Amino acid sequence: MRILIVDDEVKLTQALAQLLSEQQYATDVAHDGVTGLDMGRAEVYDVLIIDVMLPGMSGYDIVRTLRDEGVSTPMLLLTAKDAVDDRVHGLDSGADDYLVKPFATTELLARIRALTRRTGDVMGTKELVVGEFRLNLLTRQVTCRDVVLHLTAKEFQLLELFLRNPGQVLPKELILDRVWGLEAPLDTNAVEIYVHFLRKKLQSMETAGGEGMGCSIDTVRGVGYVLKGL
Repeated sequence: MRILIVDDEVKLTQALAQLLSEQQYATDVAHDGVTGLDMGRAEVYDVLIIDVMLPGMSGYDIVRTLRDEGVSTPMLLLTAKDAVDDRVHGLDSGADDYLVKPFATTELLARIRALTRRTGDVMGTKELVVGEFRLNLLTRQVTCRDVVLHLTAKEFQLLELFLRNPGQVLPKELILDRVWGLEAPLDTNAVEIYVHFLRKKLQSMETAGGEGMGCSIDTVRGVGYVLKGL
């Protein structure tokens, strides 16, 4: 895996690069916002680790710009700010996670693992094709036989997870971890709600697309869900 670190603290970036190298991650480093943005645009990374306070351009602006340009790479913001408003600002800008300095290296590594689990092992691939489904991983557009399925961000992540594991029973706890990550609620009601939403949209796609599209998300009582029919 390849990770970009954007932080103007030279000693910190050196330490992080060494830590990630020991974990078999390849790392690139930028020490200002403009360079970090250019590298995030030009290269394919598995994770971006971005400090909020940077010379030239803030981490918030880097994340927002890359998201507006269709970059779907997982992004983790680092900051010394611990206020709720700062965390909300970071997540609203498009970041996937937020870590306050100083942090334990074990927690950073755990969060990187969580982010990469969500996106699977094909980061950098622009399209996922399974059966008649085509998922554009940059624009998050879903089509099946030229019928467009309009999904929310969580519904898209949920469908992507099912399509990567067709015919496999996915426990609710696993779905929470892969789709919600560190923001996962304590109970599994969210999974049930979003599976319900996704089922209804798949049914509407079936109606629009005609016969032969009949995949379904079946409930395995007491365990979780399985995608069948592909």
